[in-house]
Amino acid sequence: MPLLGCIADDFTGATDLASMLVRHGMTAVQVIGVPHGPVPEADAVIIALKSRTIPAKEAIAESLAACDALLAMGAKQIFFKYCSTFDSTEAGNIGPVADALMKRLGGSLAVACPAFPANGRTVYLGHLFVGNALLNESGMENHPLTPMTDPNLLRVLTRQTEGGVGLVPFPVVQQGAGAIRTALSRLADSGRRYAITDAVTDENLMAIGEAVAAHPLVTGGSGVAMGLPGNFRRAGLLPAREDAGALPPRQGLMAVLAGSCSRATLAQIGYARASDLPVLELDALAKPDAKELARQAIDWMADKLSTERPLVIAGSAPPEKVAALQAKLGREAAGALIERALSHVAEEMFHRGVGQLVVAGGETSGAVVSRLAVTSLRIGEEIDPGVPWTYAAPIGIHLALKSGNFGGRDFFLRAFD
Repeated sequence: MPLLGCIADDFTGATDLASMLVRHGMTAVQVIGVPHGPVPEADAVIIALKSRTIPAKEAIAESLAACDALLAMGAKQIFFKYCSTFDSTEAGNIGPVADALMKRLGGSLAVACPAFPANGRTVYLGHLFVGNALLNESGMENHPLTPMTDPNLLRVLTRQTEGGVGLVPFPVVQQGAGAIRTALSRLADSGRRYAITDAVTDENLMAIGEAVAAHPLVTGGSGVAMGLPGNFRRAGLLPAREDAGALPPRQGLMAVLAGSCSRATLAQIGYARASDLPVLELDALAKPDAKELARQAIDWMADKLSTERPLVIAGSAPPEKVAALQAKLGREAAGALIERALSHVAEEMFHRGVGQLVVAGGETSGAVVSRLAVTSLRIGEEIDPGVPWTYAAPIGIHLALKSGNFGGRDFFLRAFD
């Protein structure tokens, strides 16, 4: 029976959250899609959906089905996880899904906190920063599917939700869990349904997590989840664990697939090339056919797969190339083209003995795990903040599913050290 039930709106976000919970002493299993049968035992079960950019009605239906499944397992609290860059369109899906979950769970108010200081995501006076830049100046304004042009989270969430949105500002958060609880109660009494909570340090996130122990629904990035295991521990429900992230040893050939077009992933590809790793960059604009792109990659990798160093196959591209491809094919078709090609490559890699695979990009990760028919993942230790190794027991492959924005420049090498 899980203590914490989690719903993530993409696959890498789910592993990011699971990694945070493992780091703080909970065993965690990530389930791919709404489960229709038994789930491996764990303190936390994270259901990974692909609901970030689908129509809001579909996202709501899938999220409610996930919520019902987690409640049926016995979960005592529900966590709705979205990206630490608050990725969404003007219409959602963060607000509409949160509204539906609030109604299902009967809560009066939920926090909304995407902060993750370890990866440079902080919230101050309701504004989201990525490093030293406001969200709309961080590169996220060029995201191919969910461009973020407003850093004020109160405005962003207000445009998406039926409920009022308030703020728990930094001076209150600094005072600790008691002050945060009082501020949340006042916002609920004033008719607010959501509270954007400032956070610039891990200590802030721990205090927020403690303050929401009695909330049926918590929403945010993985950072705010670091305070939740302690609530169960204080209640005597969670034993101390030193091996929450134990996995079987990694083995087999090594490879990286990159579909993200974020600045971080582009820098990681460049670093890999400069470090003399074999790197193939697929040009979807010149060859806009998924089967042809996959065949090119499979032919190229035939004599380069190794147990000594990874190879890198990338469908990533800088903003100008992404814009040109979208103009040619349409936004959704352009993204689906890369996902289909790389997922086909992943399947061929698995058949050729790849046992250690890093995938960069949430949409690409979703396509890969679907193609490999992975139904659940046991979560292991972190490589970088928010990115753990995972193990798909039924087929015996280790996967690291990386949000495009996460990881240092040397991530593609360090993952295999």
